[in-house]
Amino acid sequence: MEETTAPSTNYGANSIQVLEGLEAVRKRPAMYIGDISEKGLHHLVYETVDNSIDEALAGYCTHIEVVIGEDNSITVTDNGRGIPVDMHPKEHKSALEVVMTVLHAGGKFDKGSYKVSGGLHGVGVSCVNALSKHMTSQVFRNGKIYQQEYEKGKPLYPVKEVGTTDKTGTRQQFWPDDTIFTTTIYKYETLANRMRELAFLNAGITITLTDLRPDEEGKTRNEVFFSKDGLREFVRYIDGNRNHLFDDVIYINTEKQGTPIEIAIMYNDGYSENIHSYVNNINTIEGGTHLMGFRAALTRSLKKYADDNCKRDLEKLEKNHIEITGDDFREGLTAVISIKVAEPQFEGQTKTKLGNSEVSGAVQQAVGEALTNYLEEHPAEAQKVVGKVILAATARVAARKARETVQRKSPLSGGGLPGKLADCSSKDPAESELFLVEGDSAGGSAKQGRNRKFQAILPLRGKILNVEKVMKHRVYESDAIRDIYTALGVSVGTKDDADALDTSRLRYHKIIIMTDADVDGSHIDTLIMTFFFRFMREVIEQGYLYIATPPLYAVSRGNNSKDITYCWTEQQRQQAIDNLGGSKNLKVQRYKGLGEMNAEQLWETTMNPENRTLRQVTIENAAAADYVFSMLMGDDVPPRREFIEKNAKYANIDA
Repeated sequence: MEETTAPSTNYGANSIQVLEGLEAVRKRPAMYIGDISEKGLHHLVYETVDNSIDEALAGYCTHIEVVIGEDNSITVTDNGRGIPVDMHPKEHKSALEVVMTVLHAGGKFDKGSYKVSGGLHGVGVSCVNALSKHMTSQVFRNGKIYQQEYEKGKPLYPVKEVGTTDKTGTRQQFWPDDTIFTTTIYKYETLANRMRELAFLNAGITITLTDLRPDEEGKTRNEVFFSKDGLREFVRYIDGNRNHLFDDVIYINTEKQGTPIEIAIMYNDGYSENIHSYVNNINTIEGGTHLMGFRAALTRSLKKYADDNCKRDLEKLEKNHIEITGDDFREGLTAVISIKVAEPQFEGQTKTKLGNSEVSGAVQQAVGEALTNYLEEHPAEAQKVVGKVILAATARVAARKARETVQRKSPLSGGGLPGKLADCSSKDPAESELFLVEGDSAGGSAKQGRNRKFQAILPLRGKILNVEKVMKHRVYESDAIRDIYTALGVSVGTKDDADALDTSRLRYHKIIIMTDADVDGSHIDTLIMTFFFRFMREVIEQGYLYIATPPLYAVSRGNNSKDITYCWTEQQRQQAIDNLGGSKNLKVQRYKGLGEMNAEQLWETTMNPENRTLRQVTIENAAAADYVFSMLMGDDVPPRREFIEKNAKYANIDA
């Protein structure tokens, strides 16, 4: 990875600039960390780690340790320079206290201290402090250990010396405030995915993650994330479950117009485009000017190569009235784009779309030069890419015809709704729900048990297609998938983007996958989620996709249907038996399918908003999700088996 120029080493209190007070954070936490649920909780860790990453980007940190305590506290320790502790010239208090208690106070706002810095909201560790019931900061600097503690953002005492040390760095430990967050339980996998991502994005940095909370077997967890080759390893990781057109990673690492640019590209024999873009380590899920520049340069470079070297193949396409478009060059492409921008401007719904206009030209120049050189120096690989492009163009024509069939059947174009859809009477999407149910038997119970005012039922016809393994036109030709498109009322394709999804006239704001509580049901869940992830990701990103959780057991005393305890886990089943005295008269029913429940039971346990539990499908980490879906739905069996054995909830029930 190309090294960035280290700023001035004179990192002291006068480097800390103060922009704003801390008062509003506790009153309106969602403004600063996104939300107060699980996502916001984990964002506290990211903000704290970002400070350590900034030290690494500046050339002063090589190790970062993250520990989840048994009490769900978080400790982040680095071997950087340590936050300055001398007196701040304007605030007349220790610079450490300023950093910890004043919003937007930190070295990243002083261009002499950090060339670039991460952190989506830029609120820094003071925001973490404000939203923690207790926090302890320790600084290892000047041969001494300095410490200050806080409660809900307020210092308990001035910064003081508590010991001596031969180390440098910063140690932050915090306990999230349970009066603010709806949950304070950290998810190991969520943090592991982000730490892995940061290690790939910042080659040479070692990040360790330790979970001191014992699992069911009494074991704790520890992982070390380190990448020597950075994005080259990252793109291989994401694409690890796909068949590659060739084994090379096309790698770009340069600086154009003052913007450091690092890009890794692979081509596979699949049919989807998988581009993951980052700015200062932030995942820009909505893209932006750097992505526009990349796509423009990719299309232009490959098209020029094809025009100069593959005229006979292109003439065949022209005879069939097929013209190559930008979409064709990106089919089967997996790429990671990482750029560093001193003053990024973020736009979009979630503030993750880069708006800096100058970046587009810089990325275009970098990609154009590198890709042109690679294609000229690797003619065999170039021919494989062009062959893939030609195949994609041919298939796109078939896909367009299939899409047009979907559009003609859309209720928005007068085509009517699917015959099997039992629609709700409400026309307000905000209150309307669509249950996607596998099979007619379950669909029948759901139709009878639902609230007809706001709940619609769509039984899915036939086997759900594995979209990971088929060409796009096959997806649009699938009866079950066409029914989903038609029922939802969404439209596909624009003049500029054949795969663009328009959700502006979506008919339901809750789309609920409801399948049997067994391994087969979980497989169907995954097939449907894979379809949404690849073809309707906007629905997931807007928070509209859910999974229903039907019970596994019903425990009752004899045939007394009024005294039934429903159980979702093996532990609940045993508890219900114990509560009823474990007599021989007990009846324990294992629900093998939704169809085994009558309409009243299905409503009471799984569909009634007052009683049910829905699991919202979210994308916390697009690269990790990309890897998991390609692994679960691809051809490589061993990693899929390992994943299922580790994560399947029903493995011990349906053996």
